[in-house]
Amino acid sequence: MLLRGSLAVSRGIFVTSVSLVVCGALSMAAQDGGITLHVDVKLVNVFVNVTDANGALVGGLTRDDFAIAEDGRHQDIAVFERQSELPLNLTLAIDTSASTYKDRDLEQEAAKRFVQALMRAQDQMSVLEFDTFVSELTPFTNKVAQIDHGLDRMRGEGGTALYDAISLGSEGLGKKEGRRVLVLVSDGGDTVKGTTYSQALEQALRNEVMIYSIIDVPIEASAGRDLGGEHALITLSEQTGGKSFYATAGGLNKAFAQVSDDLRTQYVLGYYPHHQEPGRTFHRLNVTIPRAANEAFNLRYRTGYYADSPVKSGN
Repeated sequence: MLLRGSLAVSRGIFVTSVSLVVCGALSMAAQDGGITLHVDVKLVNVFVNVTDANGALVGGLTRDDFAIAEDGRHQDIAVFERQSELPLNLTLAIDTSASTYKDRDLEQEAAKRFVQALMRAQDQMSVLEFDTFVSELTPFTNKVAQIDHGLDRMRGEGGTALYDAISLGSEGLGKKEGRRVLVLVSDGGDTVKGTTYSQALEQALRNEVMIYSIIDVPIEASAGRDLGGEHALITLSEQTGGKSFYATAGGLNKAFAQVSDDLRTQYVLGYYPHHQEPGRTFHRLNVTIPRAANEAFNLRYRTGYYADSPVKSGN
């Protein structure tokens, strides 16, 4: 399946934050000559990683350790899990442009090991490659052999449609239930005039996608190194609650292992929003550990969600 063409994201509010889309459906019904207001409020799930001052993942926290607020209003935590058993839907998007050719074999083998270590029966993964265009090598499946076959089909050349890949990958993930993760492997930099950075980020926000960037750079001191592209990947990860890793000196295996560890040590906080401010399109989230005032904990999570519908890309 080849996904081609320019992508258009309709106008909307752009917020440098992360989204979990939750909709409240209101209906009116007549009962005994009166009017009853029915409110259907859906659960907001927030995935949280906690690290200490040394960057080590922190386990063993309880529901009582956390507090969560939406738009400054305290919310009651209704669901708490130390390690999510929710299905993991992951799209692995690999840069196969000409600039990454030197690492093609390493990317394939490291990605295969990542798939074997990560996949559970309830999980599904798809594989994209992107050069001048974005191509789907494997649709969503939990069959490791099928994913490996897709990775073996990696070819590529030419430009780098990074933001097209983020937009299309996010839209595909948005159709899945459970956790939605986009893992990007690239040396950074978009060289194709298609989707913009802002449009790509908005698609990730609206489709509740966490972006993990594995940045495979050329020689560190190379004059051709795209620092702007690297910064874009880092920022995309930060704003969507994911994380970025550098893969240097053949360190792709280590980078993939770090992504796997991060996904396996997420806390899940769920709440039913109340006292929402009417008319807001975007709701900001704030998660804290109140007792940790004197401890250097770093919390990483999706920091907001859009209350309207996801934006669809057009070809």
